[in-house]
Amino acid sequence: MPLKPSADGFAPTLVRWQRAHGRHDLPWQQSRDPYRVWLSEIMLQQTQVVRVRDYFARFLLRFPEVSALAQAPLDDVLALWSGLGYYSRARNLHHCAQQVMAVHGGTFPRTAEQLQTLPGIGPSTAAAIASICFGERVAILDGNVKRVLTRYLGFDTDLAMASNERALWQEATRLLPQTDLAETMPRYTQAVMDLGATVCTARKPACGACPLLGACRAQALGTPEAFPVKTRKLKRSAQTLWLLWAQTHDGAVWLSQRPAPGVWAGLYCLPLFDERDALMNCLPLALHPQAQDQPVIKHVLTHKDLYLHPVQLVMPAGSLPQMAGAWVSANQWHKLGLPAPIRKMLSAANG
Repeated sequence: MPLKPSADGFAPTLVRWQRAHGRHDLPWQQSRDPYRVWLSEIMLQQTQVVRVRDYFARFLLRFPEVSALAQAPLDDVLALWSGLGYYSRARNLHHCAQQVMAVHGGTFPRTAEQLQTLPGIGPSTAAAIASICFGERVAILDGNVKRVLTRYLGFDTDLAMASNERALWQEATRLLPQTDLAETMPRYTQAVMDLGATVCTARKPACGACPLLGACRAQALGTPEAFPVKTRKLKRSAQTLWLLWAQTHDGAVWLSQRPAPGVWAGLYCLPLFDERDALMNCLPLALHPQAQDQPVIKHVLTHKDLYLHPVQLVMPAGSLPQMAGAWVSANQWHKLGLPAPIRKMLSAANG
């Protein structure tokens, strides 16, 4: 990598750009309340802003303060999270709120170092909360920021190696604002995220609109899309699952709570099986002819494709599948935390 570009002007340029051209309409930007910033940061992990907006609003309506979230049953939290994916985030969110109340008296710690002791808060999330809410001079390094910094610096070493990522984190810290941190750190942190999300995008970056255009090494090389460099990629896999879609004549469905760890841990779901024969073995022989295979559903996870095979049947009153679970009435199952494809399937069947 060439000599380090000077840090002079980098942060001030981004702070000025954010004031004039950054995003200002995101609901979590209207406050430096650590509860709201923390909630938004957790929701935004691996999830697009357009999807987070509605969930953020619903969460604040149901849990306006960290104490309300801490006191709520986990099932209520998972139900409200249903459809947002990556459900370990919701479990950690609930556990974290309880820790804030029990260990910190309902007040979020003010430093990134202390914030990282809480469940589900890693270094970048901790830095985002500490810098935005408390003006601490700490660097975030999410996907958008990695892209901005590696392009600006011409940082061409492989981020698949932990030592190289640590080196980039050092560079990110070097480029931070130096003065008036209470004002500049929140603005700078938002600026570097905004730039990566709206201008310095993964594909077809809008270099002509970038405030760093004249100093960006990747743009000078003519290869911005070659950054960041990361060679190790997780291979996609596929899994086939069979779903027992048992229901009664009045519309109740048989649901069981998924164990942890595992797919959809903690959520309520139609019983899952690795093979169709295993599913059928949980049903009385007399009902086997009534079991009807439904169209296969493909559900895409981050590194895995799930192929879901629903097997539907209506069971007589008083009969029970031979497995853990319970009948949940038609006006109750939609209030539970259900995996997105299961909720969609049941909703479509019930109009």
